[in-house]
Amino acid sequence: MDLTVLKCKLHRACVTHSEVDYEGSCAIDEALLQCAGIREYEQIQIYNVTNGERFTTYAIRAEAGSRVISVNGAAAHRAAPGDRVIICAYASMSEAQVDQFKPTLVYLNEHNRVIRTGDAIPAQAA
Repeated sequence: MDLTVLKCKLHRACVTHSEVDYEGSCAIDEALLQCAGIREYEQIQIYNVTNGERFTTYAIRAEAGSRVISVNGAAAHRAAPGDRVIICAYASMSEAQVDQFKPTLVYLNEHNRVIRTGDAIPAQAA
């Protein structure tokens, strides 16, 4: 049986642009794509921490070092500059692969600078 698991995420990225008239997708700083392991044109899920919106789109490359997170096209109605978002990509793998797999977790500050990385989320306490 295959399972869909979290492959990687950019945690609490800050939206820098919201472009309704740009061709759809989400432009992400190329350095952040590489750090997280998100490929250009890969499907991503975006969870808007600011307003609760959740939506699916795909990643495109923004200039490396620009710290750009631009939500484009119809999705631009779901995120505005300054919103904090979690950008996730998932992968399908066998149960055996899941047992050996660790996700890439990239935590960002309000300027989309990496503040830390990890491969596990601590258990939530009651």
